[in-house]
Amino acid sequence: MSIFWGVGSSMVRGHNPDHTPAGAAITELILTIFRTNGRLLRTGDRMVRDLKLTSARWQVIGAIDRQPRTVAQIAREFELSRQGVLWVVQSMAKDGLIEFVHNPDHRRAKLVQLTEAGLEVSRQVSEMQCEWANDMGEAFGLEELEQVLAVLRKLGDVAIERDDEEPA
Repeated sequence: MSIFWGVGSSMVRGHNPDHTPAGAAITELILTIFRTNGRLLRTGDRMVRDLKLTSARWQVIGAIDRQPRTVAQIAREFELSRQGVLWVVQSMAKDGLIEFVHNPDHRRAKLVQLTEAGLEVSRQVSEMQCEWANDMGEAFGLEELEQVLAVLRKLGDVAIERDDEEPA
């Protein structure tokens, strides 16, 4: 089954006559997620610009701030391509934020870990994100946020289930 996200004007907001009410609502939800993701990435890029980071670099820092991981592990965590993560990691290595270290579990797949400079950037980003998240959180009630989180997790789970049902 091919998925069309309905970016044409006749498809937006459930105007496709073939959509069920739930199909129209899920389409609007997905389009809203796409728009929100773009807005959050732009906000993140602006937030960390002075630290010479992007949202992509921030994701890598978040993935390895507690323990080193391989490029493949980072890619799996964020459901990204290994090649895309490798490109970001290599640029971060050139800038001295991360380093590749021996992986006792694999001969060829090195672990990616933060350098001292990377740890300092991680600390600064964590402080900025905490302040930003606390401020953003004030616009919502805790129960409201927990409900949205539950719906988004279910959406991701159902998407995986349905994707697994599709023939390769």
